[in-house]
Amino acid sequence: MLELICPAGSLPALKAAVDHGADGVYLGLKDNTNARNFAGLNFDEKSLAEGIRYAQGKGRKVLMALNTYPQPANLSRWHQAVDKAATLGVNAVILADPGLMAYARKTHPELRLHLSVQGSATNYEAIEFYRERYGVQRAVLPRVLSLAQVENVIQHTPVEIELFGFGGLCVMVEGRCLLSSYACGDSPNTFGACSPGHAVRWQQTAKGMETRLNGILIDRYADDEKAGYPTLCKGRFAVQGETYYALEEPTSLNSLEMLPEMHRLGVAAIKIEGRQRSPAYVAQVTQVWRAAIDAVKRAPESFAAKAAWTAQLVKVSEGSMHTLGAYYRPWK
Repeated sequence: MLELICPAGSLPALKAAVDHGADGVYLGLKDNTNARNFAGLNFDEKSLAEGIRYAQGKGRKVLMALNTYPQPANLSRWHQAVDKAATLGVNAVILADPGLMAYARKTHPELRLHLSVQGSATNYEAIEFYRERYGVQRAVLPRVLSLAQVENVIQHTPVEIELFGFGGLCVMVEGRCLLSSYACGDSPNTFGACSPGHAVRWQQTAKGMETRLNGILIDRYADDEKAGYPTLCKGRFAVQGETYYALEEPTSLNSLEMLPEMHRLGVAAIKIEGRQRSPAYVAQVTQVWRAAIDAVKRAPESFAAKAAWTAQLVKVSEGSMHTLGAYYRPWK
């Protein structure tokens, strides 16, 4: 199968993904029902309807992320979002909360359910639970498994498996990280944003450009450095007399060279991260991955990642660097 699923943080980004070869796009509403709840991103009902019309009119899928966890005080917002997705005719909803899955299955039994990466399912037993209990048909795996572990999951469940192939890399098991909650008081699992914009500050000081998250110094940049978005796990911190990226260096996942193996394992879809990125980013990355997936389907034995593809992806990688992440662990 090996579908290409691309990010749509806006209607222009959705159209860029569709026009450059995505098999499907994933998107969210303009509220905390999705895990990219940033100002200026996402869809209202009018733009969502237009996006669905545009994508499905060209034979592409629309997957709607409702992947945060509702709280008792505002449960109706998530229920209404599921209802809206079903009414407008999305191809699937991407969920993390079991209660929301139960509601979707009971109220809209025809609606296809995907398990979000925020559901933190890192083994086939967890995925099988969601399949047996709620009828989940696809699961997005957290970016912490080796390919050997991915293979073990695929061998033990009929649920389709979707893997992140390119984009921002999270060193945590998605859905389980509490760093942003600790620093800001807003959990990504409920507020819908890691390192939310309202807590971010840039300030020019005598020591350089400082970036802070809720007052916490995340990084300090020299005049010739680009000041990045302050995310706790990607900050430079003073540790035992040295200042460095103590948790994670800014880098992007790029698994292009592993496509033949992913194809052999029976991975259902490759997911591109980046709903917060520009339509130009979406167009560029989609075009490269479309060409690569087509090439591996034609001749998996002779596939080789072209230097031109890698060069294009490096241009839009964090820190202009890329890694195979957890997928490549030859010692395991």
